[in-house]
Amino acid sequence: MKRIIFKAVPFDKHLVTLALESGVDAVMTDPDRVDDVLALGRVEVFSEERLPTLAITDKAAEEEAVARMRGGEDVVLAEGWEIIPLENILAQHDEVTVEVGSLERARLAAGVLERGVAGVVVLPEAASELKAIVSELKLSQGTMPLSSAVITAIRPAGLGHRVCVDTISMLRRGQGLLVGNSSAFTFLVHAETESNPYVAARPFRVNAGAVHAYVQVPGDKTAYLEELSAGRDVLVVDAQGRTSLSTVGRVKVEVRPMLLIEARVDTDAGPKHGQVFLQNAETIRVVRPDGEPVSVVSLRTGDEILCRTDEAGRHFGMRIQEDIKEG
Repeated sequence: MKRIIFKAVPFDKHLVTLALESGVDAVMTDPDRVDDVLALGRVEVFSEERLPTLAITDKAAEEEAVARMRGGEDVVLAEGWEIIPLENILAQHDEVTVEVGSLERARLAAGVLERGVAGVVVLPEAASELKAIVSELKLSQGTMPLSSAVITAIRPAGLGHRVCVDTISMLRRGQGLLVGNSSAFTFLVHAETESNPYVAARPFRVNAGAVHAYVQVPGDKTAYLEELSAGRDVLVVDAQGRTSLSTVGRVKVEVRPMLLIEARVDTDAGPKHGQVFLQNAETIRVVRPDGEPVSVVSLRTGDEILCRTDEAGRHFGMRIQEDIKEG
């Protein structure tokens, strides 16, 4: 997640309000205007002196930037930076912050050397694009390849503790969470965006599965569903594999009748198999390859749904290289 700072120099109350409503992490302003910003919202505020800018005009400036950063100084690369010098600096130091004057420049900074810069300082001239910059750099997490999986078995699995994940976001049709028995094979479990004659839609909710299951979270990590709590970030994924962040607002764990669903993905290296335990109820849905949600009660052997396959091997949710078999 990129750190986004809005540069309110000179101070402009309307632009600062826009920045706060857009969800920036901090505001930079004139020293005598710090209290004026704090009066508008709870946010980190500091003056320009804390983040001095450095124009990268030649190799000497590039080397100076690296030396100052390695010395512990917070330096911002002034707008006008070019890709090659920025790549050179990023190759030598991870925590790089740059000024950006447009959404296009923010996208460029976020994609340099694939990992991008650690943060951006958005200049006042980019205020009209600020909401889009925040959305792309903070919420969007890129794309994740999904595969079409064939249902191989569905059977009742008795009672179990299942987890409803209530987010603080309104999810859309096609979106959900990746959940499964193994981190190497997860199922796209759909949000409760669909209405039926008995229950109203709850588009903030994903009835995600049994407490022991893995769920994909940001940073190429997983967590157990039982570990989720208010304030934790989860990774929302849609049928095209596009990902975004959402924050857990509440978790509901209740005993419910469960189904064991098994599926297979055929790959060049051979078939991969996965399982997930989901509540046996009409409102719980997975996703077909065309993006349409399908209820688990109408799912049949041979049907195709969207899943994600990966390499097995997690320790406290972090990817590791180890011979691990999960099933």
